[in-house]
Amino acid sequence: MPHLWPRIASLFSYRASSATMAFPAYQPKARVQKPAPHFSSTAVVDGTFEELSLTAYTSTKQWLVLGFVPMAWTFVCPTEIIAFSDRASDFAARGASVVFASTDSEYSLLAWTNASKKDGGLGKINIPLLSDKNHSISKDYGVLIEEEGIALRGLFLIDPHGIIRQITINDLPVGRSVDETLRLIDAFQFTDKYGEVCPANWNPGDETIKATPAGNKEYLEKVHADTNMSDIATKTNGTASRAH
Repeated sequence: MPHLWPRIASLFSYRASSATMAFPAYQPKARVQKPAPHFSSTAVVDGTFEELSLTAYTSTKQWLVLGFVPMAWTFVCPTEIIAFSDRASDFAARGASVVFASTDSEYSLLAWTNASKKDGGLGKINIPLLSDKNHSISKDYGVLIEEEGIALRGLFLIDPHGIIRQITINDLPVGRSVDETLRLIDAFQFTDKYGEVCPANWNPGDETIKATPAGNKEYLEKVHADTNMSDIATKTNGTASRAH
């Protein structure tokens, strides 16, 4: 394994080569607003092997965060899995589950969970790790780097009806945000329930927009009220100055 580290490390450094920039030869099936591609494979769940499928989540009307990591025993990957695992209860409170997939075998993933964090392992985690050793899931979701046999850092938010609502795909060197993922679940659940839309940087409790011209006007008047008052004050002061 040690002689592979320089090669592995090089994969996680940005390189603007034709291989990096090339589009995949296959046609991924994952699209926002479309049904998520079905998957079924062996996963590591609480230290044992289980068959895990998309149906397990859609049949129980759960939201699913399906993430992909490039490779076990590397650098950014354990930080992401541990971060999402540590917040598993926050996802559960929203009726959501988290699963991470990689192209490693289930045996490698199990060994990874059995190793301590200080030794580059994951330790005990609260989310399943899905083996995609034949690369079919990564292909269907459009994250496979075929020449390397590893996945980009894809994250897919799938609603209880099995529809993809959001896709994030990072290049290898940069991890993803747990807080942003939770924010997106909150936002989509709000819009589904109330029919209003969420503006940039929306968080629960913030103003939303009724998706009509009148509703948009109402929203703009609320959020820009201070700006309007400032403009009025500036004009008033300018008029008073000219009067003197």
